[in-house]
Amino acid sequence: MKKIILYIGFIALWTSCKKQLTEVPESFISKANYYKNASDAQTAITGAYSALADNYGINYWLFLVNHSDYEEGRGSQAPISVFSQILDVANIGRAGDIWSTFYSTINRANSVLENVPAIEMDETLKNKILAEAHFLRGMSYFNLVRGFGPVPLKTKESVDASQVDVPRSSEDEVYALIIEDAKAAVDGLPESVGAETGRASKGAAKMLLANVYLTREKWAEAAKEADDIIKSGIYTLVNVQKSDDFYKIFAVTTSTEDVLSIHHSDSRQSTLPNYLHRPNTPPYNYSSGGVYAWLPNMKSFLAAWDDKDLRKNFNLYKKYLGPNGDSVLLPSATPVLFKKFITGNDGLATYSDPVYRYAEAFLVFAEADCMANGGPTAQALERLNWIRRRAYGYSPATPSAADFAPGMNQEQFRDTVLKERALEFIAEGQRWHDLKRTGTVKKAMGLVGRTVIDARLLWPIPQEEIDNNGALSQADQNPGY
Repeated sequence: MKKIILYIGFIALWTSCKKQLTEVPESFISKANYYKNASDAQTAITGAYSALADNYGINYWLFLVNHSDYEEGRGSQAPISVFSQILDVANIGRAGDIWSTFYSTINRANSVLENVPAIEMDETLKNKILAEAHFLRGMSYFNLVRGFGPVPLKTKESVDASQVDVPRSSEDEVYALIIEDAKAAVDGLPESVGAETGRASKGAAKMLLANVYLTREKWAEAAKEADDIIKSGIYTLVNVQKSDDFYKIFAVTTSTEDVLSIHHSDSRQSTLPNYLHRPNTPPYNYSSGGVYAWLPNMKSFLAAWDDKDLRKNFNLYKKYLGPNGDSVLLPSATPVLFKKFITGNDGLATYSDPVYRYAEAFLVFAEADCMANGGPTAQALERLNWIRRRAYGYSPATPSAADFAPGMNQEQFRDTVLKERALEFIAEGQRWHDLKRTGTVKKAMGLVGRTVIDARLLWPIPQEEIDNNGALSQADQNPGY
């Protein structure tokens, strides 16, 4: 394990600062004496997964959640919610951290893809490891291109300074690689990973592919991938009869609808609860830490949320348990908070953070199938109603009083799906991508009194990247920065 950590540390250096890359410390392991056997290959892909946990660290989460119409940032995150001006210095730095962590994963995945094929080992295991690397690289580029637009397309392991200089590729070129990687992952990954949902499966790769197709408006293709996931028999929706039943999804390590998540442990805990809660506010936060930086914007669609929708009481709260077990109102400055992500009663935040949930496949299918057919089909409406029924405490497969009625046109149906996605994925980082891909950022933000300048539609490329990447110049910076 020590050997791979040293090696990964070595290759990661090449993606940061060219001036620091003129010499290779002799104490670092090189790939010339690594990648010798199956154990090396497995350790290398584990290192790539470790970088994935950094990708979905707090900076990426806070950027996605704060870039939404239903939330307002607090403290140092408040400027993210002000769309009439560019990001401030602190949040430009956070954007840079997001960039570097995703490229770290890409470089580790490239290392696996470049070096594992030559190892003599079990071919089934080898193919699985390579498929995982394709998945991690493809998902990383998908998140980069959605946030930053055209980005440098690095498909080789960076092991010397000459490989740092890579120009920005067009979005079309980046998406072509993402689709290629996702398809390779689908072909090589197992149908199921059991409870190890922190690792990629065929379902996770298909979810990635479905989201890519949805973003690129390849409607029939997106619908097919989502349909494959729904029909796979691997996943089931968690039954919900009361609001707290949703904790069977979010206060666990894994669930029957967990397609891919970031797993945590006592030594590597999730910090999401700290950003939703005040400290010492059981039963939502038993920890003494709590910066409650993500505040519900009650001028948004949250204000009209139906009380009968069990997701409302699950996602929002106004009271917590006091030291005597009595009910205490939140202070007037923050009268409502989000509560989806919580700590355990020992204060630890070890629950998994979702990346892909089975529920998303139903909503992807509903939207894509409607758009592919010029209006909602009976199956698209039924798939949408599965999520709607579950939200109201009904059996997903059985028609209910909560069902959306037929008769909507294409635009009405798509708007309904997008609203359902907004409610289903509160604080899960989906809303900004939905608003961007549908071209509705300015409209949605306008409804809550926000003006959006064009410069805020993309995140700034790190100045360090421009300074150290000889293929870039200041002209490559995104507008406004």
